[in-house]
Amino acid sequence: MAAAGHGSPSSSLPRRDPPRPPRDGYGVYVYPNSFFRYEGEWKGGKKHGRGKLLFKDGGYYEGEFTDGEITGEGCRIWASSGNTYSGQFVLGEPQGRGVMKYKAGGCYEGELSHGMREGYGRLVDRDGQAYWGWFHDNQRHGQGHMVFRNGDEYEGDWVRDQRQGHGVLRCADGSTYEGQWHGDVFSGLGRMTLCSGAVYRGMWINGHPAAQARRIVILGPEVMDVAQGSSFDLNVQLQQDSGEVAESEDGRVLKISAGVRYVQLPAYSEVSFFKVDKDNPETPFQTPFGFECIAYPLWSPKSGALEPRAALESARGDPLLPGGDREPAAASDTSRGQRDIPGGPPGLTGRPPQSPRLRPSQLCRQFTDCRRESVSPSPGRPGGRPPPNSPA
Repeated sequence: MAAAGHGSPSSSLPRRDPPRPPRDGYGVYVYPNSFFRYEGEWKGGKKHGRGKLLFKDGGYYEGEFTDGEITGEGCRIWASSGNTYSGQFVLGEPQGRGVMKYKAGGCYEGELSHGMREGYGRLVDRDGQAYWGWFHDNQRHGQGHMVFRNGDEYEGDWVRDQRQGHGVLRCADGSTYEGQWHGDVFSGLGRMTLCSGAVYRGMWINGHPAAQARRIVILGPEVMDVAQGSSFDLNVQLQQDSGEVAESEDGRVLKISAGVRYVQLPAYSEVSFFKVDKDNPETPFQTPFGFECIAYPLWSPKSGALEPRAALESARGDPLLPGGDREPAAASDTSRGQRDIPGGPPGLTGRPPQSPRLRPSQLCRQFTDCRRESVSPSPGRPGGRPPPNSPA
């Protein structure tokens, strides 16, 4: 009796082995899982030489192969991200020198290891910001130079994509900082020079100066009565909130001016009145001493200022008195109403050419021999006598 199943049709069909890759020369091979397809050169049954490996998701590699591996010069396109890389490969990964272009924008040109930025290179992001320097583990790390979108430039140390160590920041507005950084902000000893010329050098904590000047103080009496043409002295000091002298700052520009007080002059007064510039009147301001003043520039022969008449002409006839009869009253600095002038960032005040500066050795600066410039009486009135029924 025959064994069951003996001679059945299924047992009689020959088994088919999967196709083998070419041995040598040029050939096409589709892998059993059908995700990979290779067209190119073969040697000893392995991909070797130049060829193209296609992936079912749409990506591919085209370039050199060695002993069946992607090794050598080539180009890789990733379908999932849209990024492309051209350069050196080792065992299927970008390694060596190459250029990586990102679909989202920007590119990297330099050294890579295991597909990551490693070594020296140049990175441009999608906003146009550029960095060239050292990388580690895909991050800026070591010495590097960065140009930011707003025009600022930084050159110095980086640690894990943050400015840390010693570096120089050159801002687009002309300001510079040189010193220590930590966590991408000023931290430690450093020197900030603003575009205005003001300088702070000393300790920085979390991006802020530790001993910044917060106010400008005029020392001495609050009100000074000075006759026109006579001289007087002013003492000015930079202070911190605690009242201590801010020894770490210099370069602030101070413009010293006095005030002309509004008063009613009787018709028989022998006091001359000032010429009025109707085209550019000066707005009066209220002082804490109970009267209004108009800013009146002062000059000091020892401060390197312009000559009195030249200073007036350069200011287009300052002081500008808006009509009526005025008496030259107490000469007090326009800032003296507050006594303490709160200071913002160092050096943000104006810088007229005749204005003196505070220097490191002059943190308690003395302006000596300040004078009020005399102003000619109005024409058509002998002796400068005010006209009848003149307004107050």
